[in-house]
Amino acid sequence: MSKFLSLFLVLFLFGLHAQTLTLDECIDKTLKNHPDIKKLSLNVSRSNASIDIAKADYLPQINASAQYNPINTFVMPQNGQFNTIEDDNWLVSAQLNQKIYDYSKTTSTINAYKKDKEIAALSLEDRKALLVYNVKIQYDIALLQTNAIEVRLKDLQTKEELYNQAEAFVRAGLKTQADALSLLSAVYVAEDNLAATRAELDKAISTLSIYIGEKIDPQTSLRDDSVTNKNNNIQDSEILFENVITKNYEIKSYQEQISRDGFIYDASKAQHYGSIDAVAIYTHQDSLNAYDTSLVGVTINVPIYSGGRISAQTQQARIAKEESQEAYNSKKLLLEEETQALVIDLQKYRHTLKAKEALIESSQAAKEIVEARYKEGLSTYIEVLDASSTYLLAELGLLEAKFNINNIMNRLDYLQGNIQ
Repeated sequence: MSKFLSLFLVLFLFGLHAQTLTLDECIDKTLKNHPDIKKLSLNVSRSNASIDIAKADYLPQINASAQYNPINTFVMPQNGQFNTIEDDNWLVSAQLNQKIYDYSKTTSTINAYKKDKEIAALSLEDRKALLVYNVKIQYDIALLQTNAIEVRLKDLQTKEELYNQAEAFVRAGLKTQADALSLLSAVYVAEDNLAATRAELDKAISTLSIYIGEKIDPQTSLRDDSVTNKNNNIQDSEILFENVITKNYEIKSYQEQISRDGFIYDASKAQHYGSIDAVAIYTHQDSLNAYDTSLVGVTINVPIYSGGRISAQTQQARIAKEESQEAYNSKKLLLEEETQALVIDLQKYRHTLKAKEALIESSQAAKEIVEARYKEGLSTYIEVLDASSTYLLAELGLLEAKFNINNIMNRLDYLQGNIQ
């Protein structure tokens, strides 16, 4: 009775510590904790501040100044002679400048900064989507290796049983020592493969821990929400590509860069024409005599010669606009190439999935027959190992095909800007 209670207590405590970690939880924690998200969020805020800076040119610019000279020499004409007087003097002044018209230079600059903000926001969303994709990869790798461990454990158990049987046959004089040693070698190979698979699982869990920002307990189990268990039909490749071009964050960012560089080009051209400003100045001066001066007027500033600076800036802005257009065209071609390749691979792995499922069924039957014949002395250990290897590779191949399908679907989700 006490042994039963102890076993029940151990199982109960193990159940308390065992936790299930879902993919959605990993995604949520990554998006909350990853420093790249925080950095790009700050970049959006900085871009918003740049807009406010540019908008300041619309508003009046008011400056105040004051000056005091404790010793100042004044020259005064008197009876045909010049006399000097030393005295202190001071003045205070205020100046107001209001831009009236600058040929849309300020407007174009503000619009360019607005595009910078939109680009920063798109970069943030693209990084979120990329992090989600990376988390899905590591989660699926962890699931793949977890399932592979189960397969390799069964394979190891089978080969250990065969080795024990071979040892019994050797003692009975029905098999040679070579049979037992060959099966023992197969056991060692299975143990080594199992250790390598566990190491791959540990690496995936470690990487996933880094993404979510917390340590994952070794006893934590992962929920299998594979897309191969759901409807993973995709639309025609041309429709899919149009969807990618419409929703992909990187391609949207390139489009915004084209618009931004266009506004910068317009602002650069407007520099050739200068600006029209209103100015008002008030000054109070106390030097020998106290008096006030004021000025209200309009100034026209037209750059006549700037050493070629304005022309070079305009040419530079025009080239930048053309570069952005070509960068967009290049990215569009890369996305089309990747999308078509993913669709082709998806079709291939769907066929592989069906083939592996059929191979598992047939190899399982063949494996059972060969093992039964081996026990009766009608098959060799080589036939047993071949049948076991075929079945093992079929099971591992099925897991890999499912993983590749998941990876393709997740990649297509990323290319279409899906964050979840």
